[in-house]
Amino acid sequence: MTGSSRRKDYPISMRLPEADLAVIDRAAGLRGRSRTDFVRDAAVSAAEAVILESSLVRLDPEGFEEFVVAISAPGEPVPAMVKVLARKAPWEEAGGSDDPVGS
Repeated sequence: MTGSSRRKDYPISMRLPEADLAVIDRAAGLRGRSRTDFVRDAAVSAAEAVILESSLVRLDPEGFEEFVVAISAPGEPVPAMVKVLARKAPWEEAGGSDDPVGS
């Protein structure tokens, strides 16, 4: 492997309160990931979201008209969503009472 094709990693150092570290470790464990992998993925996802939120989308007049037509058209039901929304909630099936507290 030549020097120019070698992977370059850059360290990031942070100081975290013990409680924050415990939460991160718990979440990483639930995902079966290392702390480093979990934090890296979370940071990259958050950074991508900020970049997308800040991105400007430009359309020519024809593209804008197509966009307006598409969002103005009536929606079509998605069969899988209709099926899920027609189900009773678990608390509606079990007790039979309208009282969520069970009194």
